[in-house]
This record gives sequence, structure tokens and C-alpha cells, in this order.
Amino acid sequence: MSMSSPDILWRPSPHQVEESNLADFLRWLRTSRGHSFADYIELWRWSTDELTEFWAAVWEYYGLDEAGGYDAVLTERTMPGARWFPGARLNFAQRCLAAPSDTRAALVSVTETGEPVETSWRELRDEVAAVATRLRELDVGPGDHVAAYLPNIREAVVALLATAAVGAVWTACSPDFGIPSVLARFRQVAPVVLIAADGYIYGGKAFDRRAEAAELLDGLPTVRHLVTVRRRTTGSWPTRAGVTVHDWPDPSADAEIEFADVPFDHPLWVLWSSGTTGVPKGIVHGHGGIVVELLKSLGLGADVRASDRFLFLTSTSWMVWNYLIGGLLHGATIVLYDGSPTFPDVNGGWRIAERTGATLFGVGAGYLMAGEQANAEPRAAVGLSRLRSILQTGSTLAPSAWRWVYSHVSPDVWLQSVCGGTDICSALAGAAADLPVRTGRISAPALGVALASWDPEGHPLTGQQGELVVTEPMPSMPLRFVSDPDGRRYRASYFDIFPGVWRHGDWVTVHDDLSMVVAGRSDSTLNRMGVRMGSADIYAVVERFPEITDSLVIGAELPDGGYVMPLFVVLAEHIQLDDTLRGRIVTAIRTELSPRHVPDDIIAAPAVPRTLTGKKLEVPIKRILQGTAPAQVVSAGAVTHEDTLNWYARYGRTIGRVPK
Repeated sequence: MSMSSPDILWRPSPHQVEESNLADFLRWLRTSRGHSFADYIELWRWSTDELTEFWAAVWEYYGLDEAGGYDAVLTERTMPGARWFPGARLNFAQRCLAAPSDTRAALVSVTETGEPVETSWRELRDEVAAVATRLRELDVGPGDHVAAYLPNIREAVVALLATAAVGAVWTACSPDFGIPSVLARFRQVAPVVLIAADGYIYGGKAFDRRAEAAELLDGLPTVRHLVTVRRRTTGSWPTRAGVTVHDWPDPSADAEIEFADVPFDHPLWVLWSSGTTGVPKGIVHGHGGIVVELLKSLGLGADVRASDRFLFLTSTSWMVWNYLIGGLLHGATIVLYDGSPTFPDVNGGWRIAERTGATLFGVGAGYLMAGEQANAEPRAAVGLSRLRSILQTGSTLAPSAWRWVYSHVSPDVWLQSVCGGTDICSALAGAAADLPVRTGRISAPALGVALASWDPEGHPLTGQQGELVVTEPMPSMPLRFVSDPDGRRYRASYFDIFPGVWRHGDWVTVHDDLSMVVAGRSDSTLNRMGVRMGSADIYAVVERFPEITDSLVIGAELPDGGYVMPLFVVLAEHIQLDDTLRGRIVTAIRTELSPRHVPDDIIAAPAVPRTLTGKKLEVPIKRILQGTAPAQVVSAGAVTHEDTLNWYARYGRTIGRVPK
């Protein structure tokens, strides 16, 4: 069950609706196509009923005709296997650099303590030209992979665009990733070039990563060239025989870029799954699919405009970094922050938003909940004078945190809660410019996304929790997985339960008005006496306790057919988990949710392990409790608090029914 409230927290004014990209698109459809829609919901129904007509309209509305034509919008309308815009040729980097401005910056780069540094569109283009030229000099072209070990800095954006410009395939890991975790990813694509920074700053500390870059070279025999980004160090870089070292090239003014002429489905980048359920999956996306999807998603969904300064608290390892780069497709200024969002305190991210003049601020749910838990007052402490919208994603946001945003951040801000993922590098559901914000609710499915909630037999559900499915193809669905020549792993990941229908792996409740509540991963679902529930409901209750700083609930099927549901809590400093606190937790869950939600045991845990993008390790911990060794379910260096996994394994053995 969902404890989300439909209370309206914010409603757009008529002027805000009229000035939105959505309203402009509706006007354009009326004058150019003769289609009239009263609101977003009507438009969404058309966008999924008339899929090819909708995507043809997106193509034309965003001026892609100038890039060339296409033979058809969609052929082989199946999943997997759909072919989008055959005959079209589209280069992601060229489209990102197609809307320059003489008055607005392309990038704003900022660290924890430094002043924001602006990069003009001309400077960005010149630097991309220089790096693309260097890559071609190194004989890098279509079919080659370029791997980056870079923080969220200007050079990372430049390197991505340069790689795309020459038609090579980009992949990246943040330098806070452990070397085994990076190698588990990069080895799969056999890169020929490694681009690495000498370090990064986090939490007031500088980290030198040159030795780690050398370890990567030792573990990547296919790398022929190392391109170095020097930011904080001098001196030589350790390397290995057979690798040439190249400094980051100096741009030359007004250099021309030669963009590789690639087909719509030419591979653009490889994104990686979290690596918490075995070898990370390498997810390959194409130039064209990402271009049209991010034009639609950021423009008609998130309402990104050329006048925006778009900041996302992210690293290069999270797909929202790639999503952020899509802001360039709209001519927006993107803001790059290399640092901790909680430095020097929990308002650190808000200060960065104010210092850089951010108008659109992307955050993970954890950051907002940390602010609420710390009783932070960003509005009073920071100001946030230009902020018009907050884009929240990553995991479910507790209802109390929604209300905290409006009482302690801004009563006028547009809080957009978004559900999507690495798999599509976009949003499946989110906000809409003409819909209100309601506590705990994602406003609606994204345009062009035929989203539904299904029961195990494949019947649609309304007002009941079911599997989040997508019944029609999307342009940014993966082209394929790395090292999956027959597509078996790809099919097993999304189409194992409902053949021909994308199963995203989340539990969702879709209401009559198409608003929805996502309640966690369906493969970590809690199932008590046949009643299924998502973990987010438990967290919303438990993490309101000031004595609890974090929590993890697991529902694990056992070999003898039994079922156990423990709740692990991380306690605040100097707090003990006694019978009184346990009783209060049980009472809260019993009264606010139901007796079926009450866990079998409540245990004080040293920490809750998470992926490096902030998601709780529900499925891996479930497997550990079921008896699987930690090393078999989690890649080294891929999670936080990795040292606690053996603690969970020891707890699993105390259950008594788990094999020793």
C-alpha cells in the first residue's frame, strides 16, 4: 500500500503554463499538424496511441530536418528489435554544439571552494575540436572505445563530445570508483585510449589518482594511449610499456570540427549497471536515440530552456551526468560541480546552486532527505534567488521530504519527481508543466512512453501496485548489451516475464489521473502473506525517527520455503536500540502501514551499503541473507560500506534456515 498523500503542494500559474515548452509544442501541433489537445494528459494519450506521428513531430519541432531526412519513423515495431528513423544520420556532438550563444555560457565549472569558471560556446567548440583532432591523430575512429576516469569537470564534457565527434564510443567511471570495479567495466569494451585526471576533491580533501590510473593501464592491455588531465599535480605519470602519454591539448581559436557522419543507431556510449548483481551490464545507446529522447525529455518534460542554468549533483558514473549533458541540445548552460554535496555541511549543494545561479537543480532523493533529517534551512541560509525547479530522482522520496522542500527550500519552486534509469538514459515518468505537484506522486508518464502497471498475469492495474511495464518501444532503449552477441542477456533483463513488453523492475501504482507512486524494485519486493509491498513505504515511516539515520528492509525467501523480513537500522550517535525504541518502530509501522508490514526482527546495523549512485543494496543483501557469498553478488569497489557485507552475511547465518 502507498502512504502517499494527494495534497497539492504547488500549482503552476497560468503565466508559467503559457511560457512553458509544453505550451509552445501544443501551439505548434495545432498550427502545423492541426492537432488540438486540452492538456498534457490528452497529449500523452496521443503520443502513445500514435507513436510514429508523435516522434515525427518531435523530430520536426526540434529542427532535426536540417540534419537530414529518414526513410521511416519506426520499422519492426517490436521489443526488442525496433528500428527507429532508418536512413537518418545524426551525430550527438554536432547537435550539442548546434545552438551556440554569444551571451550565455555553455558550461559553468565549480569546485567546493573555488569560484565558478565559465566556458563560452566558442571556447567549448574550440576545445572539442582540439581533442577530436588529437583522437584522430591517435588513429581513433568509429568502432573504437575511449574510456574516461574523470570527475565531473569541463574536460569530461569536452572528451565525451570529442569522442562522439569522431564516431568512437565513450564510457566513463568516476575516480572515486575502486580499481576492481572500474576494470570490471572497462575490460569489457577493450578501450584504445584512457583519459584520466590526476585527482579530484571531495569533502575538503584532495585525492591524487595517478597511481590508480597506472593500475588501470596495467589491467587494460588494449589501451595504447593515455591522455592526461592535470588539475592539481606536477611531475610525471606512472605508465607501462607500450602506452604513449599525451597532455590535454591546447585549443586553437576558431578551429573547425569534422563530425563523423554516422547512422541513427551508431553506438554513442556504454553506460553501466550498478554492478551489484554480478558483472556490470554494459548498456549501449545510439547517437540518434539519445538525441531525440533528450530533446523530448528535457524539453517537453523537464522544461529545460536555453536561458536555464542546469545543475545536477552527480558524478560521471551516474546516468544523470549524461542526461545533464543533454542540456546542451537545448542551448542551456550546464553546471558541473566537482565535490561533495554536503561540504562543508548539508547545505553545500544548495550553496553551489546559489553561487552558480542555477535555475534547474537536479538531486538524488537522498540529498533532500538528508536536509530534512538535519533540519536544514536552505531558504534562510542560502537564498536560492534564481531557482525555479528541482529535479529529483534516484529513489523514492519520502512524503515528509516533499513537504520539507516547500516549507524550507521554497514555496514557489517546481519539484519534479522523475522515474527512469540507466537502461534508457532518460525518464519514464515525471512532471508536466501544466500539472500540479502533489505529495508523494510522480505527475504522469513521460510523453511517448506507454507506461502501465501490470499484475503477474499481464492485466493492467489502476490504483493497485503492480509491475512497471512499457508496452511500446522507445528510441533510447538499448541497442544491445556489451558481450551479448545473441541478445540473450538483454532479453532476460527486460523481457523475461512479459515477452515483447519491457519490464522495468519497479513496483508502481498508477492512479486514475495517471499520477503514480513508485515503491522500489520489484525484485526486492516485500511479500507478507501474499500481500506485496515496496520498501519505500517502510523507509518513509522508519526514517522519520530522529534516532535512526538510515534503514534497510529485506524480504528473503528461504531454502525450506520459509520467509524472513528483517529491518536493519543505523542509529544516530549515542543511541541504543532497546526494547522501547523497537516497540515505537513496530507501533508506527503497524498503525501507519499495516500489521503485515511489521518486520520479523529489528537489528542495529553498522551501515546501509549503497551503490555509488546512492541506491540501497536491497537485492544483493537479500541474496547474501539467502546464503550467497558477498564476493559473488557485489563487485569490489562498486558500493559504499563494502566492509559491512560480511556483517550481513554473519547475520544471515544466525537466521538458522540459511545454508552455512
